[in-house]
Amino acid sequence: MTHTYYSQRQGTNPNLSGLALADVVDLFIRVFDQMREDGYFHEAFGYECVDAGHIDGVVRDVELEMLLSIRKKGLWPLHVMGPHYAEDDFFDVVEFLYQHVSKPIDGTYHNWDNCGMHWETFNKAQGQAVYREKVNSVLSHYSKPFELAAIGEVLLKPEAGFEKIFDADIPSTDKNISGRIDAAVLRYRRHGSTIDDRRQAVRDLADILEYLRPQVKSLLTVADEKDLFNLANNFGIRHHNDQQKTSYDASLWLSWMFYFYLATIHVLLRKQQHGEK
Repeated sequence: MTHTYYSQRQGTNPNLSGLALADVVDLFIRVFDQMREDGYFHEAFGYECVDAGHIDGVVRDVELEMLLSIRKKGLWPLHVMGPHYAEDDFFDVVEFLYQHVSKPIDGTYHNWDNCGMHWETFNKAQGQAVYREKVNSVLSHYSKPFELAAIGEVLLKPEAGFEKIFDADIPSTDKNISGRIDAAVLRYRRHGSTIDDRRQAVRDLADILEYLRPQVKSLLTVADEKDLFNLANNFGIRHHNDQQKTSYDASLWLSWMFYFYLATIHVLLRKQQHGEK
C-alpha cells in the first residue's frame, strides 16, 4: 500500500489532485536519464566511451527515427524539447521509448578513467517490464488517469475496482468474442477517445452479447435478458430514432454501461464454460 504523508492526509498538499503535465514530463525525463545511465537504452541509442567517443546503437539518428515512426518533428532531445511537449507529444515519446528499451544483461567493464560498462547482451521484454513499471510510477502522479499498458500503449486507467477485469483472461477461444472484446476495450481506453468512440465500444460489447444470446438463454431469466438488451436498444447506443432516451450524461452513462456489459460478458462466458445454470 502506498504511504500517504502528513499534508496529503490533512488535505493541505497543493498537489492532491495530481501534478501538471510539465511537472510529470520533468519527472519522466529524470527517470529516462537514470535508465539510460544504467544501460537500458544503450542497445538502441548507443553510449559514450572515453576512448572511442560515441558508440552507435541500433538507432543511429533518434530524431529521424521519431519522424519516421511518429511523424513528428521537434520531440528530441528530451531535455530540450520535453518542456514544450503537449500531452499527445509526451505520450508519443513514452510509447516510442517503450519500443526501444532493453535491459542490459552482460558486457565488459572498461576501467580506463572509470568509463563504465560496455553492455553487449540485452533482453527487450525484461527492459520493457522495468520501463513500464517506472513510467507508471510517474504517470500515477499526473492529474489525469493514464497508464502504460503491456501492449506499449498509453491508455486510460480502469476505474477503481475494475482493474482486474482488464487483466483477466477472456474465457473463450472464439475469436469473434475475444478479438472483439479486446478491440472494444482498446477503443474505450485509448488516449483521446471521444464520446463517439466510447459509444461504439459499448455498442461492440452489446453486439457480443447478441452473438452469445442463443447460448446463454438458459443462464438468464426472461426478465434479465430483456433488461440486458433494453439498455443498448433504447438508450441511444445501437439504434437512432425519436424513441431513444438520450437526455442523460453520456460520459457517466457510457462508463457505467461499458463496465456493466464487460463484466456481464465475463460472467456469462465463465458460467457457460463451467456448464452452470
